[in-house]
Amino acid sequence: MANVTMVTEFLLLGSPDGWDLSFLYFTVFPMTYLGTLLGNLLIVTVTTADQYLHTPMYFFLRNLSILDMCYISITVPNACVNSLTGNRAISVAGCATQIFLVIFCACVELLFLTIMAWDRYVAICQPLQYPLIMNPQICVHMTLASLISGLLCAGVHTGNIFRLSFCQSNVVHQFFCDVPSLLRLSCSDTTSNMVLLLVSAVAIGGGSFGIIIMSYFHIFSAVLKFPTRAPGKAFSTCTPHILVFSLFLSSGTAVYLRSSATSDTLQDMVLSAFYTMVPPFLNPLIYSLRNKQVKDAVGRVMGHSCSQGNDKDVLP
Repeated sequence: MANVTMVTEFLLLGSPDGWDLSFLYFTVFPMTYLGTLLGNLLIVTVTTADQYLHTPMYFFLRNLSILDMCYISITVPNACVNSLTGNRAISVAGCATQIFLVIFCACVELLFLTIMAWDRYVAICQPLQYPLIMNPQICVHMTLASLISGLLCAGVHTGNIFRLSFCQSNVVHQFFCDVPSLLRLSCSDTTSNMVLLLVSAVAIGGGSFGIIIMSYFHIFSAVLKFPTRAPGKAFSTCTPHILVFSLFLSSGTAVYLRSSATSDTLQDMVLSAFYTMVPPFLNPLIYSLRNKQVKDAVGRVMGHSCSQGNDKDVLP
C-alpha cells in the first residue's frame, strides 16, 4: 500500500506565487468590511426604529442586512488577521465550519434576493392583493423556509466534502476554506461532489435567477404602461439589483463549477472575493441608501435622537 499521511490541518494561501496581495489585506479588505458593517447596521437600525418602515419590503431588507454582516464576517476578518500574523493554519473543524457558514449564507442570500424581487412584483403588479399575499405570517414563513433550506444545503455539501480523504498537500489555494479548493486536495473520487454542486447550482441558482428575471420582466411591463416618469425610476432602481445579483451568481458559479484542470489561483481568489464581499457591500447602496423612504427615515431617527439629547440637556 502507498504510504500516505492524513491531513490534520490546512494552510490557507495568502497570495498566489509571484503575487504580493498584502495591500488588499491591509487596505481594501478592512475598508470594504467596515463599509459593509456600517451600511448594513444603519439599515437594520433605521428599519427597526422607524414605524413607517415596518412593511414586508423592509422586513426582508432588514433580514438581508443582518445576513450580509454575518456573511462577510466569516471570511474577511480571518483573512486579514492571518495576513497580519502570518499564521495561516486552520484546523479541519475550523475549515468545515467556514465552509458550512459560507454555503449557508450564500444560499440564503440567493433566496432572500429572490423573495425581495417577488415582493416588488406583487406590490407593483397586484397592489390590491398585496396585503393579503404578503401578510406578516407569510413573510415569517418564507424567512424560516429560506433559513432551513440554507441549513440543509450547507449541511449536505459540508458532509459530502468531509467524507473524502485528504492525503495530498494541505495548502488551500484560497484566502478561506471553500469546496472547490478542498476537492483539488482530495485523493478520493469527487464525482458525486461535482454532481451535487451542479444540481445545487441549477436548482437554487438557476431557479432564483429565473424567478427574479420573470419578476422584473412583469414589473417593467407594468410600469411601461404608466403615463408618468415611473418607467425611468423603475429601470434605475431594478437594473442595479439585477446586475449585483448576476455578479454574485456568475462569480460563485464560475468558482464552484469550473474544472480544477483549468483553474487559476489568482482568478479564483478574485472571483471568490466578488461573491463573498461585493454583494454585502453593495446591497445597502442599491436597496436602500438610494431609496427616498429610507433617507427620510434616517432623518426622522436622527432628528428624534437629537431632540432626546437636547431634552436631557435642559432637564435639571
